[in-house]
Amino acid sequence: MEVVGGVPKNDVLQLAPGTLVTEADIHSRHRPILDALNAAIYITDTSGRITYFNEAAVQLWGHRPEHNTTGLDGFWQLFWPDGSPLPFVESPMALALKQGQPVRGIEFIGERPDGTRVPVLPFPTPLFSGEGTIVGAVNMLVDLSDRRQMEQRLISIVESSDDAIISKDLDGIIRSWNKGAERIFGYTSEEVIGKSITILIPEDRDNEEPEIIERIKRGERIDHYETVRRRSDGSLLDISLTISPMTDVRGRIIGASKIARDISDRKRAEEQQTLLLREAMHRVKNTLATVQALATQSLRNVPEKDREVFLARLQTLAAAHDLLNNGDWDRAPLHAVVDRALSAFDTTRFRVSGPEVWLTASNSLTLTLALHEMATNAAKYGALSNGTGTISLDWKMLELDDGSRVNMFWCETGGPPASPPSSKGFGSRLIEYTLKEVEAEYGPEGFRCSWQTDL
Repeated sequence: MEVVGGVPKNDVLQLAPGTLVTEADIHSRHRPILDALNAAIYITDTSGRITYFNEAAVQLWGHRPEHNTTGLDGFWQLFWPDGSPLPFVESPMALALKQGQPVRGIEFIGERPDGTRVPVLPFPTPLFSGEGTIVGAVNMLVDLSDRRQMEQRLISIVESSDDAIISKDLDGIIRSWNKGAERIFGYTSEEVIGKSITILIPEDRDNEEPEIIERIKRGERIDHYETVRRRSDGSLLDISLTISPMTDVRGRIIGASKIARDISDRKRAEEQQTLLLREAMHRVKNTLATVQALATQSLRNVPEKDREVFLARLQTLAAAHDLLNNGDWDRAPLHAVVDRALSAFDTTRFRVSGPEVWLTASNSLTLTLALHEMATNAAKYGALSNGTGTISLDWKMLELDDGSRVNMFWCETGGPPASPPSSKGFGSRLIEYTLKEVEAEYGPEGFRCSWQTDL
């Protein structure tokens, strides 16, 4: 490794590979460029006297210093980020001159003549003569005011948030803890910072943290992960977690930030709603059973054929309610709706295909009845009236201005020729009134129908 002035040559400011940039180079060849830059740049000799500065430096310092004066990096006074005084001999520029090598990553605060203070990140770099002797240093000062203001705004947002906002390292050690975390989990920041995040995790969920850490190490973000955590008093609460990787200035993942939202109230409301819906659906099911029993008794003198048709409709409606009763109450998957509607028929003669979509409770009930009527007509007059006919039922999604719908297609083949009914019965009226954009075709190959259903 080639060394210049005790510094590896790669760390010395260079004009081009293999060419040293000396103080004379900067003053002669590069001065027009430095003058035009919007970055604060200045040069000193080995004793720290300022020999050059550009206008951007004047703006940052708040005054125009005299050349060949020793200045505190151009400022009147220097301070550490915590506000304590920073002597010039300990400043990054002084260290670069003393050590003969670049100094990076040390922030300080510079005070202007009017008393205002500016957070600064310096980049002091030694300058060498052609013989490799240090002749001074060049420094670029980056104003961190905007970053600090943004940091203060972020700190204010974090501290005022009702959600728990926590940071941890890759070992799961808590590094920050906001007021929202104190309210939700009951620990103060003094009690938890430096401790493992596992103090919040119940024993039956201790496998979650290693999995989360591994995902974070891969750079994954975890959104709305619902789980259970433990408060300081030992009580459990339902929370929703959003976890993001944290990186250092070089982009390396060094930890994770967590936002935890208490969803206990929502969970309790959902449980209460579930109980109420179960009770409501149970009563509906009992009512349907009662209606069916009354119909069986009341329709004894009605022709058996008509009585069976009516009871089959009631059973289909009850099956649709059972589907909702066993699922999400307010919605049902379309494939399951189709299966329930056609369950009374020979399902081997149906070919069903389409994407999985969800229908509201009311739409699933009306579609169930409509499909039952179509299958009943097919069993009487169409493809299911013989031993060879088949029916295909397909659907696709439609995105319309007034919302999403599913476009469905019923196609009978292998049955007798289809002809329009001489009069409209219950099934025809049901289909016409409950489905949208209905188009029916009657032809020698069988009955075909397309329609749209709201989701």
